Amino acid sequence: MALVRWDPFRELATLQERMSRLFEEGGFPLRGTAERAVRTWAPPVDIYETDKEVILKAELPGIDPQDFSVEVRDNTLILKGERKLEKEVKEENYHQIERYYGTFQRSFMLPSSVQQDQVKARYRDGILEITLPKV
Repeated sequence: MALVRWDPFRELATLQERMSRLFEEGGFPLRGTAERAVRTWAPPVDIYETDKEVILKAELPGIDPQDFSVEVRDNTLILKGERKLEKEVKEENYHQIERYYGTFQRSFMLPSSVQQDQVKARYRDGILEITLPKV
């Protein structure tokens, strides 16, 4: 069984997001439309391992591959990037904005030692899959 490092800040961010959605669904928006769209967000990620590798899958729909980066350092994987607000539609023409925009950064302690120079990444249909061979 693999041990995964507990990140209390992630749980707090998740709780904040749930509370915000409860208020917004109840008709009590916490912020203006543009502010809500550009607040901090984090793409959901799955991490699992096999006998030979650690695999991370991140949902990054609507993000150009040039707008995110992946780095492995000291057995930590760092995923950061930005989902940009579409410029062709003016803010005052929106009726509702539910997708999140802005920068993000996620860091993950890897459950096993990996070969940092053998990392492979594939981005298809909005899903980033990173394969990290174990040492």
